[in-house]
Amino acid sequence: MKNWETLSRLPRRKIENIQNKKLRFFIKHLLPFHPFLRDHLKKHAIKPSDIQNTGDLQKIPLISKQDILPTENIPDKPRQFILQPDTAAIKKHYPKSRLIKYMITGNLHESLEREFKPIHIHFTTGRSSAQIPFLYSARDLATLAQTGSRIFQTAGLAKEDIVVNAFPFAPHLAFWQVQKATEAVGIRCLHTGGGKILGTEKILNALQKMEATILISLPGYGYHLVKEAKRQGRNFPKLRHIIFGGERVSPGLREKIKGMFPDVTILSTFASTEAKTAWVQCHEESGYHLYPDLEFVELVDEEGQRVKEGQPGEIVYTALDWRGSTVMRYRTGDMCAGLTYEPCTHCGRTTPRLHYEIERKSEHKELRLSKVKGELVNLNAFYPLLNGMKEIDEWQVEIRKKDNDVFELDELHVNVACVHGEECTACDVMVEEYVARELAVRPVVNMHDRQLLINALGMESELKEKRIVDRRV
Repeated sequence: MKNWETLSRLPRRKIENIQNKKLRFFIKHLLPFHPFLRDHLKKHAIKPSDIQNTGDLQKIPLISKQDILPTENIPDKPRQFILQPDTAAIKKHYPKSRLIKYMITGNLHESLEREFKPIHIHFTTGRSSAQIPFLYSARDLATLAQTGSRIFQTAGLAKEDIVVNAFPFAPHLAFWQVQKATEAVGIRCLHTGGGKILGTEKILNALQKMEATILISLPGYGYHLVKEAKRQGRNFPKLRHIIFGGERVSPGLREKIKGMFPDVTILSTFASTEAKTAWVQCHEESGYHLYPDLEFVELVDEEGQRVKEGQPGEIVYTALDWRGSTVMRYRTGDMCAGLTYEPCTHCGRTTPRLHYEIERKSEHKELRLSKVKGELVNLNAFYPLLNGMKEIDEWQVEIRKKDNDVFELDELHVNVACVHGEECTACDVMVEEYVARELAVRPVVNMHDRQLLINALGMESELKEKRIVDRRV
């Protein structure tokens, strides 16, 4: 891997040359080891020689999570996305120069095993009915550590920082990205396992006693931590960065945290299990800096056509230099406001950047709110809307059937804990009118005790808080 500070400031043409070179290497030397992609190209009559640069990727039909999900006929479908070289395939397709180098150093078998043998597993976090495994080789884990180092460099962290990692301990990307990053950089870090493992009180104690400078967390749980800190009168004078990941961070949530800790910089990361790593903002208003030597990212419209630079679209990911599980032209289901190659106005880096406005396409749900027709409701809109209301302490949206009757209309219930308490009579009317005006959907608003709502969200019992819950049968 190239030095990040060098790579991140290269001219666009040189970055494109690196990506084209990496793509040709993958197509020529690694594609034969990939069962799904090898068959995918063959099925669509695409020859490897047809793919010479990232522009040629448009010849390859897009794939999605449905191509990876296990089926009754193919229960081990995710295995088809793992590079699986055998002795004959390596002799035929792998670069002879690299094999000779491994033999000269006397560790041919060990080198190939390190590069290709899967030894570590992450799972998607359950946006589909089945969690999908993505596997890493030893080489991939070293790459994950290096991308973690890039995250810390981009965010402006130093070896002298002290980190509290409040991500839940699980076989998911977020926790392990931080673990590998702190290990690679040599930063002191307490990996708490989140509220489910260490608990809020002990995490707050750690932030205070360790004089932590960095808190890393899911947005909802991080907000819960700082609220508890303020309720208890705690101060963290050394805390300078809060880095969020796992979910989107709305402007309203940022404002609420800034109101409690005005001197703290709030940065967000964006990640995808299928991309095997995370990207970070360099500034609160910057986009996410990508790693062009590891991947090629494009945005496409509803028809799957690549959009022009700066235009919104769905994020499509292609791995260029990963091993283990890899994808090519994979529709992530994440909608982004734009992708730019212009130098960053905040840090000057020239690597491509995804706009910080990203939302899940799957949260656009069809609701039957009238007898006549269904309506497509963007549930993502609740995040900035409700997080932006200063009167709201916590919230959750539920989709239910009226009277729990499967044949009845759908209902949107907004469960709210008001900062003024459960008996606040004005808050429910305010929320109802605000949501109706902004989203053109009139919800049923239910006032709740704060602690009961925190429990319903699973703030200290779930891997991710359950903000939007579909309870339709």
